[in-house]
Amino acid sequence: MKIQRLTALLAVLLGLVVLAFVLLGTPQPGTAPPETGRTSAAQSSGTPRTPLAGVVNPSRLAEVNASDLPAEARRTLDLITKGGPYPYSRDNVPFGNFEKVLPQKSSGYYREFTVVTPGESDRGARRIVVGTGGEKYYTADHYASFKFIAESK
Repeated sequence: MKIQRLTALLAVLLGLVVLAFVLLGTPQPGTAPPETGRTSAAQSSGTPRTPLAGVVNPSRLAEVNASDLPAEARRTLDLITKGGPYPYSRDNVPFGNFEKVLPQKSSGYYREFTVVTPGESDRGARRIVVGTGGEKYYTADHYASFKFIAESK
């Protein structure tokens, strides 16, 4: 009897742990906490490694030269290269690729960064998403479409 109760209790505890992981560890689409401050370089332990220039496009997406991006996007690229500090608390966080526009990779492979949009009172729609392989993508329409960022050597 005691073994059956212990087994049942362990099963319940395991279920609660799994539920907590799912609820707390999985980003929910369309939710973002309010901006609360800047991310320092010390907080950017998850920053993708800075790749060598000339990373090959691993997708079938159109390309855009980094030099042809808006000035705000080029500034964001510079911040990514430096490892921050980033202007928004939601910069350098995992990007879930829920829209499945980018190549499918394991969870945590991509990280996203805000590209300031002049005239917007919030973060706006523009982002740069970086893969741990060094590839970078630009979206001007909040993940509906992306272009691979071609960086010169």
